[in-house]
Amino acid sequence: MAILMVSNGHGEDVIAACIAEQLRSLSNAPQIAALPLVGEGHAYKNCDIPIIGYVQKMPSGGFNQNPKYLLKDVAGGLVKLTFCQYKNIRQWGKNGGKILAVGDLVPLFLAWLSGTDYGFVGTAKSEYYLRDEKDWLPQTSWLARRFGSVYFPWECWLMSHPRCQSVFPRDSLTAQILEQWPIRVFNLGNPMMDGFESSSTVNLNLKHNSLTIVLLPGSRSPEAQQNWEIILEAIKEIIKENPKNTFTFLGAISPDLDIDSFIQHLRCKGWLAQPTITSKFPLNVPNGLVFNQHHTTLILSQYSYKNCLQTADIAIAMAGTATEQFVGLGKPVITIPGNGPQFTLNFAKRQTYLLGESVILVDHPREVSTVINSLTKNPQKLQNIADNGRKRLGKSGSAKRIAQYLKEYF
Repeated sequence: MAILMVSNGHGEDVIAACIAEQLRSLSNAPQIAALPLVGEGHAYKNCDIPIIGYVQKMPSGGFNQNPKYLLKDVAGGLVKLTFCQYKNIRQWGKNGGKILAVGDLVPLFLAWLSGTDYGFVGTAKSEYYLRDEKDWLPQTSWLARRFGSVYFPWECWLMSHPRCQSVFPRDSLTAQILEQWPIRVFNLGNPMMDGFESSSTVNLNLKHNSLTIVLLPGSRSPEAQQNWEIILEAIKEIIKENPKNTFTFLGAISPDLDIDSFIQHLRCKGWLAQPTITSKFPLNVPNGLVFNQHHTTLILSQYSYKNCLQTADIAIAMAGTATEQFVGLGKPVITIPGNGPQFTLNFAKRQTYLLGESVILVDHPREVSTVINSLTKNPQKLQNIADNGRKRLGKSGSAKRIAQYLKEYF
């Protein structure tokens, strides 16, 4: 048996690669290959998962819903790339392989076009965008209420097709709604949280003078660098309003980004590089990535992502997947809208619908300090955030559960 992982985005690639690794660990493991629709599939390459066909990085980084970015992608070869991907997936189906689509409508549609059996891990959509457990959200349109689900009727048709062997929604609420259609729904959790152990001992008594705050600017250049400048403005206000307090900031920077540009922004803001040996913080970071300003430490790391998220008390984020994972750990996130193409005001608002009270959206970086002050004085709010995060993201181990199902039914 052979399974092709089809995914459309960096976060989706990571999730698909995680499931693939769990499949390979099973006895009589199937043959695994990948087809990343967006980007070059680094997550697959890091796991030594072979990629079929041609891959290419598009100018938009995959966020081409805006006509301006879509035109750039078309000029950059999007049409040719899509046609090649279609031919590859059709050939895979003709050879008798199975497909696991990870992401949204695009990989799901291609899986259907393959002519073979397929499964779908729905990472992009959640009923929480439209409703909570009690009722519709006030901003939900009449059309969405008429459809009855965050998934459009044509998506539900693709998921209920006889060749669609399984659908794995990202949360329990979405699974509950999809069960109203003749869809083979399996509520096995969200692979996004694999490797992140959600703790029941979230710190509800945060000390304002000794907070550890993780900084998440996103993973795509040049947007991440632009977001970094906005985040540094927020840090400046935090230090200014609390000159006697000692904070530790952790800059979790994607390995795919050039670290020098982030260092340059820090130097321009008056941060001074310190020898790593002077830092008492338990992170394994290379020399020269520890900075100091006004008795405040900031550590840049490209290889301690999970450690940063699990250690920090609060996040200042302008990111997608990283924000969700931090929320899943039961901790609060403060977000600031950017200029895009991903982290725009609209994206940030939709993120608050998806993640509920765990995400606090502010209009300007100077408001971040006020939110932090409020959170540290409200243990009940922190408890609600902890409960909400675990409910919306679920428990670790989902990839293994999905892999076991796929092996049995494929």
